[in-house]
Amino acid sequence: MSLLDIRDLVIRTADGRTLVDHLSLRLAPGERLGLIGESGSGKSLTSLATLGLLPNGMTAHGSINLAGNQIVGASERHLRRVRGRDAAIVFQEPLTALDPLMRVGRQIAGPLARRHGLKGAALQHAVTAALEQVRLPDPERIRRAFPHEISGGQRQRVALAMALACDPALLIADEPTTALDVTVQAELLTLLDTLVREREMAVLFVSHDLAVVAEIAERVLVLKDGRAVEEGTVTEIVHTPREPYTKALVNSARQLESALDARSGR
Repeated sequence: MSLLDIRDLVIRTADGRTLVDHLSLRLAPGERLGLIGESGSGKSLTSLATLGLLPNGMTAHGSINLAGNQIVGASERHLRRVRGRDAAIVFQEPLTALDPLMRVGRQIAGPLARRHGLKGAALQHAVTAALEQVRLPDPERIRRAFPHEISGGQRQRVALAMALACDPALLIADEPTTALDVTVQAELLTLLDTLVREREMAVLFVSHDLAVVAEIAERVLVLKDGRAVEEGTVTEIVHTPREPYTKALVNSARQLESALDARSGR
């Protein structure tokens, strides 16, 4: 049984340009799939379409079945029930996902209050627990802070806490570490891997970086110009890629890894 079943997904702009072209993928409960490709490959648009979050002027066609809910063509009212409950998303830049005028604790409290009906002390306790689960130091201070008062790595952990607050079956991570430095990136990837294993969550991990995807995913789907060009296990994609485009991605990842190793003196 699939948790996420995307069939013949087509995403077009208002002027008729096709950005995602008949893409199909399946994700089982608890499975972790990496969606990889260069900028413009359609990977982020696919992740947005999964929750009905495409930008204005873009339309989705085909079928996106998420936990028994048809997303394509669904009303905003229906989508609001799906978001956070069945799937949640973490974006690349948390400053764009977090309200700069609202304290961190209040932003986490919102979905908890809506989904679980929590109030008062019980709600505040749940907010603190959510911050503790993503290993944030001094969660009481961060709960009272505004987003600009904490670091980039802490903001991304807050965004992760918001996404996980209502225990969704699927976590969509759209380039969640790209805006972070290498050390913070590694810490967040380790945390993400630990949390999804503990919760037995499915993950759709979107990235242009094969080395990062290999840290999280079990399977990889490679996109180019809106089309799927290759799919396989991480081992198959890294060690025995079939398509020239996939081979180029693998070589780029290896060259980057070698350069980073040389820079660090390893």
